[in-house]
Amino acid sequence: MVISYAHVESPPTSTGATPPAVASAKRPAPRTRWQRHRWTVIRVLSPIALLVLWQIGSALRIIPERILPAPSLIADAGAELVRNGELADALVVSGTRVVEGLVLGGLIGVALGAVVGLSRVAEATVDPPLQMLRALPHLGLIPLFIIWFGIGETPKILLVALGVAFPLYLNTSSAIRQIDRRHLETATVLGFSWRQRFSRVILPSIAPQLLVGFRQSLAIAWLTLIVAEQVNSDAGLGFIINQARDFLRIDTIIFGLVVYALLGIITDGIVRILEARALRYQADR
Repeated sequence: MVISYAHVESPPTSTGATPPAVASAKRPAPRTRWQRHRWTVIRVLSPIALLVLWQIGSALRIIPERILPAPSLIADAGAELVRNGELADALVVSGTRVVEGLVLGGLIGVALGAVVGLSRVAEATVDPPLQMLRALPHLGLIPLFIIWFGIGETPKILLVALGVAFPLYLNTSSAIRQIDRRHLETATVLGFSWRQRFSRVILPSIAPQLLVGFRQSLAIAWLTLIVAEQVNSDAGLGFIINQARDFLRIDTIIFGLVVYALLGIITDGIVRILEARALRYQADR
């Protein structure tokens, strides 16, 4: 008996490849534009909805104007400050105070944090007095600062610097203590210099926590400035708010506070962008 294999199909060989039909079934359906951006849209619309409700409540006399003016009145007060140039001048003065205090306090905080984080002796001798000073409300030192440094620019800048220094100090020292010692030992075995160890091991390790401390410091800097500029200021956003208080201009006062808040949000957003760009290597892990 002769058996013909002419019409017998050979079984498919297993090559490990997934058939196209199965691959298409496993592939998730593409998301729509709304699904991709819905949370961003909601974040934008939520404050707009709040402003609309606020405006309606003011128009219906539910919210008294003498207590909380309508958003349109606050916007008019802000437009007036923009037209006469007062807002631009105030932003330059207040921004300069924040930058000077941020640089001074940042350098002090990072330097002390690095010393305490790297040295057991410094941790035992320097850290306790700093923790005691940190426990003091730095805004409560305004009377002493006025007595020591007068009522000019110096106490305002130093108050900002004092508030900025401690978040950076704590985050820097904590981040350095958390570095894996094996990495430092490996760098020593490989013959790295101190500069190479700092730039290739220490700095990349502490960068995430250091940037978090910088964001905290920015928020504290603007918060401190709001209070510091109430002390005999003759320029800046605090001066505008003090003048508005004397003339019972609640709309101008609220506009000034909104500007403070926007400056804090904008600077925090800039740092978040820098943080995302600086720490892109973590997303590839």
